Amino acid sequence: MTTDLAAIDLFDPAVLDDPYPMYRALREEAPVYRVPGTDFFLVASWAAVTEATRRPAAFSSHLTAVLVAQPGAAPTTFDLDATGQGLHVLATADDDIHATHRGIVGPALAKRIRTVGPVVTALTEQLWVEELDGDRIDWATGVADRLPLALIAELVGLPAADVPTLLSLAYDSTEMLGGVVADGRMTALITSAAELAHYAYLAISGAKEPVAERDSPRTLLEVLVEAMAAGKIDEQQAVLIVVQLIGAGGESTAGLIASAARLLATDLALQTRLRERLELVPALLDEVLRLESPFRGHHRHVVADTQLAGVDLPAGSHLLLLWGAANRDPAAYPDPDVVDLDRPRGRANAAFGMGAHFCIGSALARLEATAAITLLLERTEQFALIDAEPPRWVPSLFARRHATLPLRIARR
Repeated sequence: MTTDLAAIDLFDPAVLDDPYPMYRALREEAPVYRVPGTDFFLVASWAAVTEATRRPAAFSSHLTAVLVAQPGAAPTTFDLDATGQGLHVLATADDDIHATHRGIVGPALAKRIRTVGPVVTALTEQLWVEELDGDRIDWATGVADRLPLALIAELVGLPAADVPTLLSLAYDSTEMLGGVVADGRMTALITSAAELAHYAYLAISGAKEPVAERDSPRTLLEVLVEAMAAGKIDEQQAVLIVVQLIGAGGESTAGLIASAARLLATDLALQTRLRERLELVPALLDEVLRLESPFRGHHRHVVADTQLAGVDLPAGSHLLLLWGAANRDPAAYPDPDVVDLDRPRGRANAAFGMGAHFCIGSALARLEATAAITLLLERTEQFALIDAEPPRWVPSLFARRHATLPLRIARR
């Protein structure tokens, strides 16, 4: 059945809550679709998304604009780099710059991940104790949101007492990327982005180069200070890398942890199977990442006039690569809307991106989600949604994350 794509309102609350019918229509009718009245193109099929990620010379990772809709207005392009001189680091950098930043952060993060397991377990247990209220817990605000930022603070080398502030600033900063901006809210979001950058600047300025000989792993702040001293990056780049680690590191993992719990809360048979076979939790997380990709998509900047999937793209236009649509493409996954713990795991889904920009923190996100979901299963006989308190999604084109996820708990 043909869908009138022009009649679809991307920012309709119903579409934001359940984007999958729209994704299906895009895949079947217009895998590369221009949003009317804008220079943004949505890329929905596995083939088109894959092609775009394999052509970095044509499709830059530079974040130059976002699609925004304010109340009562049609979507518009919000320019983030009007001069073309914007500074891009790590996830939004290209070529040698991206490789340099990844070479600094990646090995350091990998070393910390190998030692941080006990910290993740302790933090998860602490949040469970603090947030469980009788037979009720808001899994989103109590655990899924708090655990990733607490761990990011630990890894970067930031005070644990700053986590609530960091959580607020980080979510405000990524809210603008999601495009849903309430009337009068834009100024507050820009202010939060500036405050987060200032916080990161103070953290970098106050960090000292570590003593060469010591047993404990170095914090990421110390690693960045070393890189500055070696002339690999400058202070401004270091600041923006910290900002990205705080923002992206919390958002994606929070989405995964809550979506996994919601899926289990609505399928008691699957919940029972997982509780009896905890070794299946990694397979469950693979399916959750595919079905409810924590980042719905990422941006690309079109460098020169070109084509993608037969569609003309003018220089200076923008792509939104829809990981959430590609991950449900039947051309890539048989029965794509079904949870299948026995699905072959040879093909990596696109939830953490593709190619050179595959998420640097994916292993950390899996570690945290495994710990959180395992604890939830081990500490309960059963858990379910609460009819009187239905869960709510954060309205966003960018993030697939829960604003709330109240669960009724039957404890062991």
